[in-house]
Amino acid sequence: MTIGIDLGSRTIKLAVMNNGQLEDWQVVESSFKPHLQSQELLKAYPGKSIIATGYGRHLAKKHFAQGIITEIKAHALGARHLFPGCRTILDVGGQDSKVISLDTKGKVSNFQMNDKCAAGTGKFLEMMAGSLGYELDQFGEAAMRSSGTLSIGNMCAVFAESEVVSLRNDGHLPEDIARAVHMSVVDRVAAMLERIGITDELVFSGGVANNGCIAHLLEKKLGRPVLVPKVPDVVGALGAALHQL
Repeated sequence: MTIGIDLGSRTIKLAVMNNGQLEDWQVVESSFKPHLQSQELLKAYPGKSIIATGYGRHLAKKHFAQGIITEIKAHALGARHLFPGCRTILDVGGQDSKVISLDTKGKVSNFQMNDKCAAGTGKFLEMMAGSLGYELDQFGEAAMRSSGTLSIGNMCAVFAESEVVSLRNDGHLPEDIARAVHMSVVDRVAAMLERIGITDELVFSGGVANNGCIAHLLEKKLGRPVLVPKVPDVVGALGAALHQL
């Protein structure tokens, strides 16, 4: 049995591998002291070797983890395990988005990160959902009900929120604005994918991949399938667990 844990900016993800299979997993909201919360999760698996990844991996190493792995490598290992034909990975989390390119052997050959601005991340979607009065888990469903053609011009999260408020005050339907917000995220991550280049299978990981509207619009934008794991949140934790094998 091997265990990987991903201490992300918004959530903590745990993956337990046994005989090459994902036996158990957990996703919980992060806290002010993520290492303590992580240790609580790990109490169910005493004496097991832990590999950590994510923003809090160094904190985990200081307190309980036996080793660490970068998020880039962790997502590469996790995505390749789930989809052996994967050569391109889009990971969109709470605070950043990444595009990772793999060679034919599954090794990282190139990557690009957007970690300087909230636009194109889960935090951006959360902010916009709040501005429109939606719960985050309802936001994608609302956007899917729209066939509107509104667009959000500002790529800065702060100015985009002001634009959303203006559109709402102009009387546009909330679901039409929601679709425009989702499309702005898709446009941003698609531009990152185009800069890196898409080879073979494209896997969409990270918490934002749970939003079916983003995956749907991205497929339409790119004109190709987008593979979403059953539990996209835990791909990094899965990769950390696989790092020990």
